[in-house]
Amino acid sequence: MSLPVLAALVVVGVGLIVTLIHLTGGSRKASLASADAARKRFALDYPNVEVRAVHLTTDRCSAFLEAADGRIGLVHAMGAKFLTRLVEPEDVASLRRSGEASLLVRFSDFTFPGAVFEFESAEVADRVAAVLTRRTVGRRAA
Repeated sequence: MSLPVLAALVVVGVGLIVTLIHLTGGSRKASLASADAARKRFALDYPNVEVRAVHLTTDRCSAFLEAADGRIGLVHAMGAKFLTRLVEPEDVASLRRSGEASLLVRFSDFTFPGAVFEFESAEVADRVAAVLTRRTVGRRAA
């Protein structure tokens, strides 16, 4: 078989595989329908952690869950799957405001270094920042 024919077959084959993955839902991004969905997803990995409050991001791709013991849970969409973590203040490398109601959080975990999280209000962002750092955070202090 000649090289140009082989190259054409490879290009067509890869294109076909990518198209089939997309059509079968493989490129769909996961999202959380509600706070209850975030609780249920978190409970799959951390069944013994009592959750007191859930704070969803506006894009419904992340949720911060306040645990009864003072830690905070994180559920974050990574493609079609969810990453879940139980975060301590020591795990937060940096936290700063990146907008009125959004936080730029960097974690010391190399598997999930961080992201920008947009919340419905500045008050919710303040609450999440306070729990992540275990201190009272005002609008200007974060």
